[in-house]
Amino acid sequence: MTMKKATWKCIISSCYKSSPLQECEEQVLTQTSLRRLSLSDLSNPGTPLRVEDISNSFAGSKLHVLSFAELRIITQNFSRSNLLGEGGFGPVYKGFVDDKLRPGLEAQPVAVKILDLDGMQGHKEWMAEIIFLGQLRHPHLVKLIGYCWEEEQRLLVYEYLPGGSLENQLFTRYSAALPWQTRMKVALEAAKGLAFLHESDKPVIYRDFKSSNILLDSDYTAKLSDFGLAKDGPEGEETHVTTRVMGTQGYAAPEYVMTGTKSDTFSSHLTTMSDVYSFGVVLLELLTGKRSIDETRPGRAQSLVEWARPMLMDQDKIERFMDPRLEGQFSIKGAQKAAALAYKCLSHHPKPRPTMSDVVRILEALPNLDDYSGPFVYTADDSGSEESFGRKEVKSECHEENRSRKYRHRLHGWRHRIKLPRPLVAYSDSALYENILNSPNNNRNG
Repeated sequence: MTMKKATWKCIISSCYKSSPLQECEEQVLTQTSLRRLSLSDLSNPGTPLRVEDISNSFAGSKLHVLSFAELRIITQNFSRSNLLGEGGFGPVYKGFVDDKLRPGLEAQPVAVKILDLDGMQGHKEWMAEIIFLGQLRHPHLVKLIGYCWEEEQRLLVYEYLPGGSLENQLFTRYSAALPWQTRMKVALEAAKGLAFLHESDKPVIYRDFKSSNILLDSDYTAKLSDFGLAKDGPEGEETHVTTRVMGTQGYAAPEYVMTGTKSDTFSSHLTTMSDVYSFGVVLLELLTGKRSIDETRPGRAQSLVEWARPMLMDQDKIERFMDPRLEGQFSIKGAQKAAALAYKCLSHHPKPRPTMSDVVRILEALPNLDDYSGPFVYTADDSGSEESFGRKEVKSECHEENRSRKYRHRLHGWRHRIKLPRPLVAYSDSALYENILNSPNNNRNG
C-alpha cells in the first residue's frame, strides 16, 4: 500500500477554509497512525501556522496550548525565587498547574522553559522539542505537558524533576556522592531512553547526550531532556543523515566531528552510533566522577576519554580511575564490566560500538553483582583482641598510602605530556537545572 505523505501545508490549509478538506484529513489520519510527524514534514515554512495546528496534528497527543498570561501566573510572574537555572535555550522557572488552570491538567509542579530570542538556540530548536516530545512517550524521556506561542514568545512546559541534572549530582561540590548502585541505575535508564529512540519505527538520533541533559526524579529515575538538536535517523537503505556539526565538546563522536571539519559545507555524517559514543563518555563520568572536559587538569588529562580509555581494559588499573568519593564501595566485577562497556562505546570507529539494546542488556546484569571492596571497616573477630584491630587498621592505612603515592606519581607524569588540539564543536543547551540543588524552591515533595 502506498502511503501519502501529509504535510503541514495540507494540515494548515484545512484550518483556514470553511469546510475541511476530507482528503487532507484522511492523509493526516494515515500519517499519524502509521508514522509520526517530523521536522521534514514542515514542507512549507512560509505558510502561517497557528498554535492549535501543532498539537491537533499529533494523534493521541495530550499537549496543552497555554497562554503567556497563564504561565506568568503559575510562575508568580517568572519570579527570580522560582528560577531553576539557565542554559543556551533560556531561563527555566518552577511553576504549578492543575485542572483549575486547564481542564484535564493533573495537579503537579512543572518546569517552564522560555526561549531567549538572543540566545544560542532558536525557533527551530523550540519546534524540534515539540515535534519529538509531543509524540514520543517513554518512562525515561522527560514529559512535555504543553507549550506557548504568542507573537515572539516561545515557551515549553515540562514535568518537574526535583533531582536536577546528573551533572549537578556528580560534580557539585556540596552534593553527596552518588552510590554505585544509583550510578548504574541512572546509566541503565538513560540507555533505555536512547534505545527507545534508536529503535522507534522512525529512528531518532538524540545528538546531544550528556550528563546535563539527564534529569533525575526524587527517586533518581533518569529521563532524557532537551531535544532541540535531535534529528530523524536514517531509514531504509540509508546509512546516515547529513547535518551540521552540532553537540557539545567532549561528548561528540570523533567521526561525526571529523567528517564535518573536512567538508567545505561543514556538514557531517550522523548515525545512531554517534549517540553510543556520547553514552560511553557519560558512563565514564559515572565511573570516574570527572567531567568530560576540564581545563584545570594537566595536559591530555583535560580530556577524560584520552586519560581514561587506555586504562579501561586493564583490570589491575580499575582503582586508578574509579571515583574516590565512592570510597571503594562498588562492585569490582561490576566496575570491570562497566569499564569494558565504556571502552567499546568509545571505539574510534563506529562499527565496533555496541547498539544501545546491547548496552541495556549488559547494564541490566550489573545490579546483581555484590562483590564490594570497600575501605577499612572494623569487624570484631572471635578473639576480640585490640591487637587484631590494630593489624587491620595499619594494613588499611598502608594500602591507602601506597595508592596515594601512585596517584601523585601518575598526576606528575601527566604534566609532561603534550596537549593535543581538539576539534571545535558547536555548543547546545547547557545544564538547565544548574542551580536546582541550591534553589530555595527545591522541594522534593513538589
